[in-house]
Amino acid sequence: MLIAEQTVHLMDHDRERRERVALLLELAGYRVKIFSSHRDILDNVFTLEPGCLLLNPQFSEHDDIALGYQFLALDILDLPIVLLTSIKDFPTLMEETLGGVADFQASHTSPESLLPLVEMALLRDRQRRASLSIEQTIIQRFNKLTPREQSVMALTIQGQSNKEIARHLDISMRTVESHRSKMMIKMHANHLAELGRLSTLVFVVDQDAADKDDAKNR
Repeated sequence: MLIAEQTVHLMDHDRERRERVALLLELAGYRVKIFSSHRDILDNVFTLEPGCLLLNPQFSEHDDIALGYQFLALDILDLPIVLLTSIKDFPTLMEETLGGVADFQASHTSPESLLPLVEMALLRDRQRRASLSIEQTIIQRFNKLTPREQSVMALTIQGQSNKEIARHLDISMRTVESHRSKMMIKMHANHLAELGRLSTLVFVVDQDAADKDDAKNR
């Protein structure tokens, strides 16, 4: 099932095959954007829409492999990739030379072979973006904490009690309890175990940073 904002990006040097595969995808209800070379993708890499990339790993004499996979090796292209090749050991070659960049491999361009892989690639893209959205939400929550609340959170994650935090920050236990309560509410954490899981997704100030907490926030 294609989500409205997703696009299947198709790269193939062979015009006839490129048009045939594009037609197949469009008839199946997918939105398709066509590229004729790796250079074409590289020139547009920062404007590619969410979705997946169908890539035919063939190279013309003017499209060197070093250039063709530069954006993959540098992890610039953040899309699931479906290889359009019948070369069985090609993913192994990519794993050895580029650290592995392909998600799926389609040995044929028939609907039965290609369409399920396209759907899996699009699903992976949706899952990845959903995960990023959750992480961004948690980071935004953390950034809304005051510097003092961030300090209390950091020390709480380290396992310090309210009494220890009060001593460390040179504030009263009541003040610690107030900051801690507000911090838990802002982070949407119901208990310390949940706060610990959330903290793995954000940059939590360490104890040294807490020591340098601005005195005006006391």
